[in-house]
Amino acid sequence: MHLRDKVVIITGASAGLGAQFSKDLAAEGARVFGLARRTERLNELAADIGPAFTGITCDITQEERVQDAIQQVLETAGRIDVLVNNAGLGKFGPADGVSLEEWNLQMDVNLKGVFLSTRAVLPVMKQQNADTGFGGHIVNIASVAGLMGNPNISTYNATKFGLRGYSEALFKEVRQDGIKVSCFYPGSIRTEFFDEAGIAISANPMTPEDISSTLVHVLKTPDNYLISEIVMRPLRPGG
Repeated sequence: MHLRDKVVIITGASAGLGAQFSKDLAAEGARVFGLARRTERLNELAADIGPAFTGITCDITQEERVQDAIQQVLETAGRIDVLVNNAGLGKFGPADGVSLEEWNLQMDVNLKGVFLSTRAVLPVMKQQNADTGFGGHIVNIASVAGLMGNPNISTYNATKFGLRGYSEALFKEVRQDGIKVSCFYPGSIRTEFFDEAGIAISANPMTPEDISSTLVHVLKTPDNYLISEIVMRPLRPGG
């Protein structure tokens, strides 16, 4: 896919990976719509990137908010070429210490939000495939926690294992509709995630720029070439 003038939606765009994705895809010539709850952060990002970026305040766990955001993109740009389901969070701790609120929050953001956003764009992409022969590309940002379970992250593991299964099933379901589905499984990345999760990050993590360069590469692959899964880790996490 050539990224110039393509319409890209990125959830969780206000910081970390989402902000870096937005900058790099805009630099490639894409028209980026960033969804996030923090309006002030979105405004700062828009001022930094320029007219190629539009921030839309949206809580992706709320069905009506997601539908409104997707409709706003369609009314403004007329199509949706890429959806990057990037929004996610973790609340780590012993299984018997996880509150119901923490369980529900992680399920809502990490799974429900992906479901709502994906469901909203699929009819658009299917129609684009009927019109042009190619529908679009959905990229889900999971984690190595979707590949292996570890102590004290059981709820987060459950959401990312769920996202892995959803991604694999979706890929098989919509490939004949000309829609690519890719799932990324990154290890530790230098973002706000670990501060919010309440655990220490490894001494030598990957950077948002590292992951973003891979996203750009995957999106620019030929239409009939699909990279369905990628695992990414720091080579020397301990430094």
